[in-house]
Amino acid sequence: MSITTTKSAVKATPNTTRPSSGGPGVPYIPPVKKQRSVTVWFAYFWLALIILLATFAWVLPLAPYDAPVGSPRTPPKPGDLDLLFGTDKAGRSILARTIWGAQISLVVGTVAGLSGAFLGTVLGLIAGYYRKKVDWVITLVADVLLAFPVLILLLAITAIFSPSIPTLVIGLTVASIPTFMRLARASTMSWASREFVRAAKNMGAGDFRILTREILPNLLPTLSSFLPIVVAGLIVAEGSLSFLGLGVPPPTPSWGGMINGASEVLQRAPHIVFVPAIALFLTVFSLNQVGDHLRCKFDRSMQG
Repeated sequence: MSITTTKSAVKATPNTTRPSSGGPGVPYIPPVKKQRSVTVWFAYFWLALIILLATFAWVLPLAPYDAPVGSPRTPPKPGDLDLLFGTDKAGRSILARTIWGAQISLVVGTVAGLSGAFLGTVLGLIAGYYRKKVDWVITLVADVLLAFPVLILLLAITAIFSPSIPTLVIGLTVASIPTFMRLARASTMSWASREFVRAAKNMGAGDFRILTREILPNLLPTLSSFLPIVVAGLIVAEGSLSFLGLGVPPPTPSWGGMINGASEVLQRAPHIVFVPAIALFLTVFSLNQVGDHLRCKFDRSMQG
């Protein structure tokens, strides 16, 4: 009688265990889902919005960025799209100039960041893999560039060449190379001592194949997650040069140039300065948030 009762109780008891990697009978623990913060979601949203606006600026129902649409220093008027954020000193739409200025900042920062990442990664791979004299020479050049103030370097480049988009891209690329070179060099030295790299050498693989097929794929997650942070710094540098009058020449708009052109009327018409300044701030803030998120997601050294 007691045996039958016990069997019935066992059948009635629900199974609260599920197979897991720990073996049979181990309670099933669902994986913990990491929640993204509101700031990260906002950062992705803002970057997607500003990229779309900058890409399709020529099809938006806005007046040309160099054409007057009203009286100078008109305050914001929500009823009119061209006057949504008001006008600048010349009566031009601040909204149109802010959107067109996003093209300059994003293109210059992205192209310079990608170029610096490519050249810095190549130099870092060579220095970290071959070491000795090659490493000494490349590291010395990188240290010299890092010791030289970035703003002074950019001012010197723009003083030698006429201010233009190619000049800005070249100067910002040179300024971003040492950062990627140091990161790629340190990571290459770490991965070059791994067992799979030694096994590839023992099997007769050449240096080029080891660098491109064995080491480089392991560097890309770290370098890619660091790229948005560098692009954010380059956008700030481009805005600083434009603010000093050494950026893209007018009437082509840029965020730094718009801030510089309206600095003298800040007290009378603060919206002329605040609109491009807020756009610049949100873009740089979003790039830093995205970079931190990608680093926590893909960088193996950040994963516990």
